[in-house]
Amino acid sequence: MIAIDKTLISEELGSICFACDLSACKGECCVDGDAGAPLDEEEISIIEDCLDDIKPYMTIEGIEQVELSGVFDYDMFGHYVTPLVNGRECAFVYHENEIAFCAIEKACKEGKIPFLKPVSCHLYPVRISKYKAFDAVNYHEWHICKPALLNGKKNNVPLYLFLKDSLIRKYGEAWYNELLDKWSAGNSK
Repeated sequence: MIAIDKTLISEELGSICFACDLSACKGECCVDGDAGAPLDEEEISIIEDCLDDIKPYMTIEGIEQVELSGVFDYDMFGHYVTPLVNGRECAFVYHENEIAFCAIEKACKEGKIPFLKPVSCHLYPVRISKYKAFDAVNYHEWHICKPALLNGKKNNVPLYLFLKDSLIRKYGEAWYNELLDKWSAGNSK
């Protein structure tokens, strides 16, 4: 584990190579799961405020689910998550050429809203477990990401480099630079 500020980072972020390959996985992480994507409390109000601009990119089923239950649900541990359609697919998913994409991200990239998508989605396959004194930053292994592991290995992309933008979004550039320094120091020994 690597400690930076109030985070403990798994060594797997440096030892595992990973680079999403949507042509192979089809965005299955947005479609297959036992709960929606984890949400921070402040993200719920952002999504609520932006919902009218997100809806044009959503499926009819996703819109119906959000209108029925709202923009969040609870997982089995009582944590906030995105709602699911038919207990499986994130309500904010849309499909293009048989690949699942995020309607929130599409609205952002088209300049409709300032919010990219939930940070948990941006960070995946890293999951953050919050404790009183620190955040645990860990790699989440899921069989559907096997193409990303193969692609990352083929292109020699360590997970921490693949997730550079999302890690900076979550913890800041100084935190990320310290992570790079610690990895450099650890690899030079």
